[in-house]
Amino acid sequence: MDMKKSLFWCYCGCLLLMAGCGTQTAKDEIVVSGTAEDSLAVANSSIGFSMMEESNEFPDAIIEMYAPLSNQTFSPGRIPFEFNIKNYPFGEEPSHPQLFLITNGADPVGHHSPIFQLEFKEGTYRTVAYLVDSQGLCLKEFGNYVDRDFMVGNSRPFPYSAEPYIALNLPRNNQAYAEGEDVIVDFLVVGGDMLMDQLKVVVKLGSQEFEMSDMVPLSISNLPKGEHLIQLELRKQDGKVFDGPFSSVQKSILIQ
Repeated sequence: MDMKKSLFWCYCGCLLLMAGCGTQTAKDEIVVSGTAEDSLAVANSSIGFSMMEESNEFPDAIIEMYAPLSNQTFSPGRIPFEFNIKNYPFGEEPSHPQLFLITNGADPVGHHSPIFQLEFKEGTYRTVAYLVDSQGLCLKEFGNYVDRDFMVGNSRPFPYSAEPYIALNLPRNNQAYAEGEDVIVDFLVVGGDMLMDQLKVVVKLGSQEFEMSDMVPLSISNLPKGEHLIQLELRKQDGKVFDGPFSSVQKSILIQ
């Protein structure tokens, strides 16, 4: 009888030990297990999506765009840009740019001066100018960024649309990361309020998706080695997809 009791309590202890050894993740992290079909290099992994805390740096920073003017037309060549920046220590960090421009959904280009010129060919352009914090993440309060359409040569304006759209700060196209390094997805939703307008951003990694209802950075962890395609798509909360040319964006990254 004593032997049976001993074996019984030993068996119960083993079950408790096994239950306590499960995998634990961060409170705000979602781990997706399985095959990473979203990457061009297919491998087994558990990919984690974790929303980061919103930066509170420089909430009162203001960027005003003096040039170009809205829908202004230029001849092909060098186009003047002029900004007025307030409540922000612009120029105090010479090691990295603090002002960035995204033009027609391309990668951001940093600038150390609020006045400069850029070369443009004939076409219609939409540029988003924004400021960044000490970590290089875009400031997201009202007044921290501004957008403007302009034309070069014999070009037509973009069709009028009140639809919001995405401006992607991070990652940059073909950006390389070390294995085990987290990939930060940092974006702006321009022309709309995610809460009041009932918007969401869907981050796609192939067959895997992560929905965001807040304009905060997203950290992606445990990506396997190889090339991966990250896609962002702006939608209404009911799933409606926007038709605008900048309502979605995709970037290729490399884990090495």
